[in-house]
Amino acid sequence: MKYTLISVPALGNKQNTFLNIKAKLTEYAETNNFPIPDFKIGTLDTLVLLSDDLVKYDTAFEQTVNKVADIVRTFTANAKVNHDQLLLVNEKSIDQYIRGFQWNTMKYRTDKSLQETTATLSQEVNAIDAIMKAKLNTYTQNKNALQTLQRKQTGNLSVKNLNGIVKKQHCVLNSEYLTTLIVAVPRSFYKQWNGKYETLTSMIVPRSSVKIAEDDEFGLFTVTLFQRVVDEFTHKAREERFIVRDFTYDEDALKLQQEELDQVSSVELEQQAELTRLAKINFGELFASWVHLKALRVFVESVLRYGLPPDFTSVTIAAQPKFEKKVDETLLAQYGRLGGVHGQAFKSSNSQQDEILDHDLQSVNDSSYRPYVQFDLHFDSERV
Repeated sequence: MKYTLISVPALGNKQNTFLNIKAKLTEYAETNNFPIPDFKIGTLDTLVLLSDDLVKYDTAFEQTVNKVADIVRTFTANAKVNHDQLLLVNEKSIDQYIRGFQWNTMKYRTDKSLQETTATLSQEVNAIDAIMKAKLNTYTQNKNALQTLQRKQTGNLSVKNLNGIVKKQHCVLNSEYLTTLIVAVPRSFYKQWNGKYETLTSMIVPRSSVKIAEDDEFGLFTVTLFQRVVDEFTHKAREERFIVRDFTYDEDALKLQQEELDQVSSVELEQQAELTRLAKINFGELFASWVHLKALRVFVESVLRYGLPPDFTSVTIAAQPKFEKKVDETLLAQYGRLGGVHGQAFKSSNSQQDEILDHDLQSVNDSSYRPYVQFDLHFDSERV
């Protein structure tokens, strides 16, 4: 979804100007009014500063919108539904919302200054961003914990949870002096293990090693030794690439392990559902804030470009596929006379008008510059 927002001088008749643009582009694009109320303007200096700030806010808003949309996409990837049906704004599709945009005067009063309205929008977006980050971090931590538990269920014998594999009869239990270690040995090292384990340290019970399990990469061996040499044996075994597993036999461990896995899995599903629900709700709020910020940019740049009092028509243009260049050429042909400095038509000794002209000229070196106010709003609802 790519929309172009433009404003041009209305010359006292906004409706006729809109109808003229619409007629010029009717073969190439869908054109709709983008009504922007009159705001309290303040001084030119504050307007120029606000123009620079709005560029930064625009980028930040877009990033936040996409981050929250990505959450919805990620957690609904397997749903047999188009994301356009999930990413709604005020219960409308994105397309419907933009084409029928109306300034929300209940939330953003027009008797407030432009700076106050911008601050309100930024605060709202930042608050939502903070909430979503916290929720996502909590979910990610639990997801990582679940993946760790699952790896212990499915990994090779060097990392896999051994409950259910090591049986009671494999271990020396309740001995004051002896203990049984469980060692994962690479399959290609069986000969070395059998030849070395009794001599890695003293106090090894001879011929105590038994292979109790095997997978594609490792064999699992027992070895019985005195408790006092466990640390030394573990260190020497590591040097030989034998992995002593951290394991203590517990009859209830397998049951507890499954209960923990079930609990963490259940929490993960609940958190995912809650995160998806919040993301869908907050996406609408964020996208609406972003479009309102775009409206502020159009208003501010139009005043700086065309002067006072505000007299311009703003529209949204959705070009048909492969007709973007034609739309651009048509607009340039119609409004190229503005020459990028419409203020020249009114140029006088008025110092404020000269300042407006100076601001406009600073933008001429921008490769995306047009002789009229233009901003793009690009959102890919299906991006990965």
